[in-house]
This record gives sequence, C-alpha cells and structure tokens, in this order.
Amino acid sequence: MFKNCVLKPDVNTIAWIRAAGIRAGKTMAQAALGVIGASVTMGGVNWKMVVSAAVLSGVVSVLTSVTGIPEVAAGDSDDK
Repeated sequence: MFKNCVLKPDVNTIAWIRAAGIRAGKTMAQAALGVIGASVTMGGVNWKMVVSAAVLSGVVSVLTSVTGIPEVAAGDSDDK
C-alpha cells in the first residue's frame, strides 16, 4: 500500500515533490474545468467556487500522493 511513499527513506524526496506537484497541478486544472463547465450551463461562473474547488482538489491530490506515486521509484535518484 505504501509503495514509493514519501515517508520511506529510500524514496527521492525531490523527485517525489516534483511528481506530486505535477499531479496536483493537473488535478487542479481538471477540477477547475469541471466547475467552469458546470457553471456555464447554469448561467454564470462563480470564480470563488472555481478556485476553491481547484485548491481543495490539489490538497487532496497531494495527500493521496503521500501513500505513493508510481512515477517515483524507490531507490532511484536524480544523479544519473
């Protein structure tokens, strides 16, 4: 369950932060697009709600990434 977890000492923390940030950014963009699309059909975009949903999805993405990110292999380093 905790494969490639940031809390493991053999996981490259810099690579994990980079991968988690990219993943969170993509998730935030997807959430924002979903809220904007739903808001447009209802008549108006509530930008506070768009930003709120995007930030919340980014936080949830990072918290989910703590259990492990497949893009970051344990024991790998950027020194290659």
